[in-house]
Amino acid sequence: MSAVPSLSAPDPVLRSGGSAPERNPAVTALQQALGAKVAVDLQTRTSRSRDRSHLPHGVADAVVRCASTEDVAAAVRICAAHGVPVVPIGAGTGLEGGANARPGWVSIDLSPMDRILRLGPADLDATVQAGVLKSQLNAALEPLGLWFPAGPGVDASFGGMASTSASGTMAVRYGTLRENVLGLTVVLASGQVVRTGGRARKSAAGYDLTRLFVGAEGTLGIITEVTVRLHGQPEAVSAAVCSFPTLADATLVVQEAVQAGIPVARVELLDEAMVAAVNAYSATGLPEAAALFFEFHGTPRSVQEQAGQLREIAAAHGGTGFDAAVGPQERDRLWQARTDVLPSCQALLAGSVTWSTDVCVPISRLAECITATQADIAASGVTAPIAGHAGDGNFHLAFVLAPDDEQAHAAAAGVNERMVARALAMGGTCTGEHGIGMGKLAALAAEHGPGVQVMAAVKAALDPQHILNPGKVLA
Repeated sequence: MSAVPSLSAPDPVLRSGGSAPERNPAVTALQQALGAKVAVDLQTRTSRSRDRSHLPHGVADAVVRCASTEDVAAAVRICAAHGVPVVPIGAGTGLEGGANARPGWVSIDLSPMDRILRLGPADLDATVQAGVLKSQLNAALEPLGLWFPAGPGVDASFGGMASTSASGTMAVRYGTLRENVLGLTVVLASGQVVRTGGRARKSAAGYDLTRLFVGAEGTLGIITEVTVRLHGQPEAVSAAVCSFPTLADATLVVQEAVQAGIPVARVELLDEAMVAAVNAYSATGLPEAAALFFEFHGTPRSVQEQAGQLREIAAAHGGTGFDAAVGPQERDRLWQARTDVLPSCQALLAGSVTWSTDVCVPISRLAECITATQADIAASGVTAPIAGHAGDGNFHLAFVLAPDDEQAHAAAAGVNERMVARALAMGGTCTGEHGIGMGKLAALAAEHGPGVQVMAAVKAALDPQHILNPGKVLA
């Protein structure tokens, strides 16, 4: 597996290499063509040159604040003419360095592209620019009785969500971005604009280019517009939390619920360490044992039936305290523990940095994989509570590290490598939703073997100069 860069500082910055903005001819050409949309001040360049990951980043030579597909295409054409790499960034919520820049590069800032271009309630679809936030679309959809449930819990933008095939807590019922994207507008490495897919719900017309760009993390093209499928708001929603004697008991409940076809909307797992962290941070008062959080969507009757079925399955596996909530405030209180996992982990150690990583395995192997990982964490001496989207076999570690503790960082890297190897041996994947970015390059090679050469061939065909987010996904 790939070595993880040192955490010598909370915000590790690559300071060597590249050129000053005034000496980069692409920057001059960008300023001449796009004027005030090109920022070269240090504050803007620094803030728009990284995501939320722990991985090192540099400072781009310029930031192009794009308002349209045409702006992106013009910027990419200029950078291609000068052989200058570009990296797209939206909300910057990624966790594997996918939006991290280096000196000499140009950052393509998509956050100003925040227009909802079309709402199609009759066809349950919408088209948005890449910088539109999930919360923004849902606010516009609420009066129509519709919503977009896919995507992460953080308020991410659609370009980034599509680029990483984001999923999140509701993927078990509503799918990932890959299942919810109908079409795209993409700027290629040459600056050419292509449109993929459409509004039809199925097509047998040629290669599926939409799925090629979804999940490519900006290495094959820059997504500027996204057409997504929408869903009706559920008539009724209820939630519940339940504690279990062991983590294995909790995962068996999830496995049986999925096999029984119970259409649970969300089912989240917290291990004992994570529950303890959340209790300390949010005073939730949960029993410090493995816990499952459920959410049910449907009619009032179906929601009640789903909760009753889960209650019976949970009781058969030693589940206790099946605390149900129906009202919005009650549900928010119940879900606060899951919402607070990252700040809860960071609060465990003053001045710490967190490194969040994930794998995904078949549900039948989830308990085994997490239990082995917990033992590895204990043996390594690092702090790493676990939370997971148990309904689809995806779980996360949140390593809590002192910025200057190189020994702990090395131990965490070892745990991460062994966890990935374990997941792959179980028929899983090195990442269920964070993506590859710059942090899991070797893990991708271990997972796909010669398949990586096929990916490299596609990359070479679409980006022969290797200027689109180089060093991400493929080494």
